[in-house]
Amino acid sequence: MALGCRVFIATSLDGYIAREDGSLDWLASLPDTGEDHGYEALMKAVDGLVMGRHTYETVRGFGGDWPYGKPVVVMSRTLGPDDVPGDLKGRVEMTGKEPAAIASELEERGWRAAYVDGGAVIRGFLAAGLVERLTLTRVPVILGKGIPLFDGTGPEVALELEESRAFPSGLVTSTYRVLRR
Repeated sequence: MALGCRVFIATSLDGYIAREDGSLDWLASLPDTGEDHGYEALMKAVDGLVMGRHTYETVRGFGGDWPYGKPVVVMSRTLGPDDVPGDLKGRVEMTGKEPAAIASELEERGWRAAYVDGGAVIRGFLAAGLVERLTLTRVPVILGKGIPLFDGTGPEVALELEESRAFPSGLVTSTYRVLRR
């Protein structure tokens, strides 16, 4: 059984996942309405996360406790196993492997589904044909510039809309199934 990779990410209305400096402050400015946009269901459905180094560093920069109770694999060309801080030993691992090798290794460990996060990581897993479902939440803000989710360098990927839901806060979440070629 192939590892089911799932994307769950928010973008500005103009397609940016962060400001040019990587800041996510625009997400924190949203009113807390208590709406569940599907994150809890996603976390129940996956065995762990695969994220990029920048995403990892952003999450670490939030301070407080590590927010994930599931294993996290960080893709990095510059960080290695010795760079995992003591408080995250056994919960976070660093790897320089490519998406296909990571997916294969996680399958061997018994993972059935992984949450894939971070722009470059998402693009890499999509290009490798490993993503089965993509959930995109549009936040009602136009940043004008920033780090795009899709940078125009990947392959064409056909999607089929499974569900779209608008929330009172103005967020719109759409889930797509990635069509296999």
